[in-house]
Amino acid sequence: MASLKRIFAYLKPYTFLAIMGPLFMVLEVVMDLYQPRLMQNIIDIGIANRDFTYVLKTGSLMILIAFLGLFGGVMCIIFSTKAGANLSTDLRRDLYKKIQKFSGENIDRFQSGKLITILTNDVNSIQMAIMMMLRIVVRAPLLFIGSIVMVLTSTYELSPILLGVIPLILIVTMVLGKRVGNLFKKVQEALDRVNTSIQENLSGIRVVKAFVREEHEIEKFEKVNENLTLKNIDAMQLISILIPIVSLIINGAMIATLWIGAVNVNKGTIQIGQIMAFLNYLLQILMSLMMIGMIFIHITRAFPSMERAIEILDTEITIKDSIDAKELDNIKGEVEFKDVSYSYNRDDDLVLNNINFKVEAGSKVGIIGSTGSGKSTLVKLISRLYDVSGGEILIDGVNIKDIKLSSLRKSIGMVPQKALLFSGTIEENIKYGKEDATLDEMIKSAKAACAMEFIDKFEGGFNYELTQKATNLSGGQKQRLSITRALVRHPSILILDDSTSAVDAESEKIIKKSIGEQFSKTTTFMIASKISSIINYNMILVLDDGELVGCGTHEQLLKNCDVYKEIYLSQGGKEEQNV
Repeated sequence: MASLKRIFAYLKPYTFLAIMGPLFMVLEVVMDLYQPRLMQNIIDIGIANRDFTYVLKTGSLMILIAFLGLFGGVMCIIFSTKAGANLSTDLRRDLYKKIQKFSGENIDRFQSGKLITILTNDVNSIQMAIMMMLRIVVRAPLLFIGSIVMVLTSTYELSPILLGVIPLILIVTMVLGKRVGNLFKKVQEALDRVNTSIQENLSGIRVVKAFVREEHEIEKFEKVNENLTLKNIDAMQLISILIPIVSLIINGAMIATLWIGAVNVNKGTIQIGQIMAFLNYLLQILMSLMMIGMIFIHITRAFPSMERAIEILDTEITIKDSIDAKELDNIKGEVEFKDVSYSYNRDDDLVLNNINFKVEAGSKVGIIGSTGSGKSTLVKLISRLYDVSGGEILIDGVNIKDIKLSSLRKSIGMVPQKALLFSGTIEENIKYGKEDATLDEMIKSAKAACAMEFIDKFEGGFNYELTQKATNLSGGQKQRLSITRALVRHPSILILDDSTSAVDAESEKIIKKSIGEQFSKTTTFMIASKISSIINYNMILVLDDGELVGCGTHEQLLKNCDVYKEIYLSQGGKEEQNV
């Protein structure tokens, strides 16, 4: 219920819509309750007495009441639909905003497929549940109570039938509804796995084709899809059982009504019109019970969606500004690691262990080591994509936890290992690094990254449209645009995570030279797989199994670091020195 209260809080800005919908539903219910009584009067007064004027007059009133009921129903749908749609829009917006604030640890906790399902399917399920509640939660109880009152005030002789029917339907609905809720929770989990499978496949479709693994991927998808199908069938079969059972009860009640009614008509205790009215009220009572059952099932189905949405909203952001965090203007770029350790899961082994080094502002720092040695993790800690498990990182002598995240990250230009560009123009992608970048700044940064040579060739230049994931660019072009995006913000600290792996050797030389000349005051961290890429850097950090085993210049490391020497010899022992 706590989740339901949290979701209902989203209706507060739309109180008018949420109130008007049920009010119009009251109008429809009142009109529906009045109709059988008028029909009873037509039969017992008008037809029985051959008073056709009365029949015509009462019939006209029935038509008017029917239109009033229709008007109330339509207006209720309009208001409740608007309220539900606005609620889902606000909820989806808040979920999306919360996800944007997630730290790396938060993102790792949720699978991307699950997040997509919550933002789409779950929010839609919540919207439908709220819309139904604003309509049926008002209609069903009013129709149920109103019909019972009308029966007791007109044909109480037939009321014992209700005592047998109502408990039966309530028991069936409650028992099945509880089981349906558990089944739909499993359906949502199965849907998460399907979405994750689809996303992984689409992200890596080129790899799938390159290794001719289409059949394997189809088989893998069929397993999760079949699992979803089975879960859906289980849930829908249970819902389907409800309809025949209720229909059986309704038909039994109608037969009992006709039999008992016929006996009472022969006795002269009730009239035919009363039986007709009772049948109508009986159907309204039973239909209201069915509606209560259906809304119970829908709410039960929506509860897992509500809980998952609230789970996102209540997730504690592991990396956020401290109360006394401050803006750090004019960051010079001095970086110091003091006894830094890190583990992705607090219970797992350390990915980085007791890392210590200090980099002066404007230094060029190379990072090298075997796969899985912690190179990428180390640079992610600088921009607080993850927080250290132990120790501290200082920038210009200030602990990065005491610097506002926006201030810290605006001073850092990061080029990830996998170049990620967005659909849109080249200009829009570059300005992702600096929103108000001028044309001169973009050209300067693009030249430094050797990107102008292909931008000029494109029709429209900076206005050239990139497709989704920039599939109309080569790997090297993507990397050079990613570097341009980082350089355009004139960062105090530049992080290149093996960002020239798809760039030819000549272009790599030019990029390094341009960065060295045009961004000489920028502290640069470059993760490299080749020693030749960082051989002339001021400092080279050597990582091995999460530990810093070497720190110094190329010449110093050859003398005192066995791991570095081993890497050097494995790459030919005599590397060509780049500029």
